[in-house]
Amino acid sequence: MIGSTLADIRDRIEAIASEDGDYYLVCGRHGDRPVPAASLRFESRLLARAAARATEQYRTALRRYDPQLPSYDVIVCQVPPITEPTERDDGQSEERRDELHSTVDTGGSPDGRQSLIEYCHTVAGAIFETVAESPHDDVEGAIMDTYLDRAETIDCPDELCLRLLESMATELDQRLSPEEQARVLVAAASRLSPPQAAENPLDATLAHLCSVAITSDYTLAPRSTALEPGTRLWDLTLSGYAVTRSGDRLATLPLVLELLRRHPDPALTISRATRLDTGAATSTWRFRLTTASDSAPTGLVSVPEVSTS
Repeated sequence: MIGSTLADIRDRIEAIASEDGDYYLVCGRHGDRPVPAASLRFESRLLARAAARATEQYRTALRRYDPQLPSYDVIVCQVPPITEPTERDDGQSEERRDELHSTVDTGGSPDGRQSLIEYCHTVAGAIFETVAESPHDDVEGAIMDTYLDRAETIDCPDELCLRLLESMATELDQRLSPEEQARVLVAAASRLSPPQAAENPLDATLAHLCSVAITSDYTLAPRSTALEPGTRLWDLTLSGYAVTRSGDRLATLPLVLELLRRHPDPALTISRATRLDTGAATSTWRFRLTTASDSAPTGLVSVPEVSTS
């Protein structure tokens, strides 16, 4: 299947990449950084050439879905020495330095950003490969169409990864029933590496989402209202949630997939997405999370926003 082929090629490229390498890939005609190597560097020209060949294979595979996908003349470039700006160059060296370091300088923790990119690639790959092997051909095609559209217009790698997860959530929500969504997500979670054993899978899930910068902090408050036997309910708050809305819905896909990796039981309901910091630069959201052994899954990929007005 093409999903497995794309994931395999991407993994090969990432395996030979180096965070502080001196070589990178561009299109020789247009100057664009080609996906999936747009954010990567390589230690040697030999490794960069191998990545260039793999990148061309990747784009050839994508072209099976979209014959109009631009053909790139992928070449290897070397990062020039960085010099301090002088009065004569009027700050141009500083601008060039910022440009060359755009793939590693995020204004925050470089490790956090790399973790976010790596995590999003891993999750998106697991979902796409699961869908590609399922009977849901329409979902596979819709996800790939969205990827092709956005990969050519979004330069920032972490933004592209997040938007891809959001579009996957949208397509799964619109095209599959909650039960079908649950089957896809349980199967996708099984493709991820087994997590370390944790006494509380929910706390471990939230801590991991913080470690990969999907969210910056969280609070989890159990509710003490009278519940049916076997039912548990929490109010969950995610601060600095990196995922954005699509229309009036907010993707819960990263949260649910990570939880299913630790506890593969989709008897889970997520509802009442309420934004607590309207107008702020970062997003803080509160959800209602319920587990019940006999309940039908709800809100596994996205939930509607609840207005506070």
